Amino acid sequence: MKGIHRMAGLMRTPGLYKSEYKTLVKLGVPVMVTQLGIIVVSFADTIMVGRCGTRELGAAAFVNSIFMVATVMQLGFANGLTPLIGALFSQGDTDRTRLMMRAGVISNLLLSSVFTLFLGGLYFFLDRLGQPAELMQLVRPYYLIMLSTLLPMALFNAFQQSSNGCTDTATPMWIIICTNVLNIFGNWLLIGGEAGFPRLGLAGAGISTMIARYVGMFSIVAVYLISRKRRVYLSGWRSDGRDVLKKDMLRVWLTSYPVMIQSGIECFLWSFGGVVCGWFGTIQLASYQVILTISQLGFMIYMGFGVATSIRVANLTGLKDFTAVRRTAVAGLHLILLLATVASLFFYFCTDGLVRIFTPDRFVELAALPLIAPLILYQYCDAIQITYANALRGTSEVKPLLWVAVLAYIVVGVPAMLLLAKSMNFGNVGVYYSFSVALLVASVGLWWSFRRAVRKLSLSSTANRGIF
Repeated sequence: MKGIHRMAGLMRTPGLYKSEYKTLVKLGVPVMVTQLGIIVVSFADTIMVGRCGTRELGAAAFVNSIFMVATVMQLGFANGLTPLIGALFSQGDTDRTRLMMRAGVISNLLLSSVFTLFLGGLYFFLDRLGQPAELMQLVRPYYLIMLSTLLPMALFNAFQQSSNGCTDTATPMWIIICTNVLNIFGNWLLIGGEAGFPRLGLAGAGISTMIARYVGMFSIVAVYLISRKRRVYLSGWRSDGRDVLKKDMLRVWLTSYPVMIQSGIECFLWSFGGVVCGWFGTIQLASYQVILTISQLGFMIYMGFGVATSIRVANLTGLKDFTAVRRTAVAGLHLILLLATVASLFFYFCTDGLVRIFTPDRFVELAALPLIAPLILYQYCDAIQITYANALRGTSEVKPLLWVAVLAYIVVGVPAMLLLAKSMNFGNVGVYYSFSVALLVASVGLWWSFRRAVRKLSLSSTANRGIF
């Protein structure tokens, strides 16, 4: 209760947080713009694929649900670099920052190779996952195309999070904006067969995404090779000893795997929701894909300021300023709750019209509209869990992410989904209400874990000063 009263008192004195708001906005806006670009591409993909037909939309929903887990886990693993790079960068230690970046890049590529092999094996069992047989002809080529993009995505993620840790969130933003434009243009050419190109439908959307991801990977590497300021972080990668590399890779792993698993478990619930909706037919699966795409407008924007909170907390943790760490987390919560309110109003007033843009199928529209209420319901819990998950990542005390994720999304979330969707026969509406239940549990667990982690670090820092 003391923590809640303290938070309430802090929220009544926003003047104390003016400088933190400015810092978070400066860091968060480029990330938010990047995330908005991702949303634009997702919207464009869903709209263009939806115009091809309901079967194409359902096939895209199924494949994207599978790859969403791997994609988010790769990004989660890369996010573990942010506190490591951020703490070293704030201390001005260029050599250690360079070596940590090397370890991060290699670790991310190795992990992505494992994901590629696993999902490559899963390809041979796609027809055993309970989906409509009519979709398999569309699913298989699209699946293979998306499989080929995991490695370039992992390399881009490692360089992006290294840049974020060095407080440079603008460079990845501009690269992603350019690749998003390329992706949308490629969709226009290949999905519908414009300007003399073949009409490839869903496969065309996959090819366009593949090209954009490879261009993004080569672009961010080129920036580090060309820029004199950034080139220093690539020097000496071959000459430094293997013992140092192994030690740094172990540190990257210990910091990153809890973030990766937490991200994967959270994403698993949403992917499993797509599978469950497929049990009720193509219409409910397609409507789930439409609302899931729209829901990214909230999540991706919150995540932009969540990443900013993580970067700022990492920098302050490196300086051992734990009063400012607490203040940053509360300031980040203020901003993200404000954005959640804006997103909720948008969903309430605009989603009805957006659904019609995504699909001309009246049955899909009718199945999607009941999802708006549960979509709005979980926005605030989602905002809170994003804030404290990223704040906890910034401290590098990331192990609590595991037990919170297992409790919220597996122990509570999966049974709640099966109960509401299948046992109570609410279908895709039950799937969406189960998200609110899981996110509420996650919010409480992450808030408590962050407070405990900061207290532990603060006491440790005080004890060390007493010794020396």
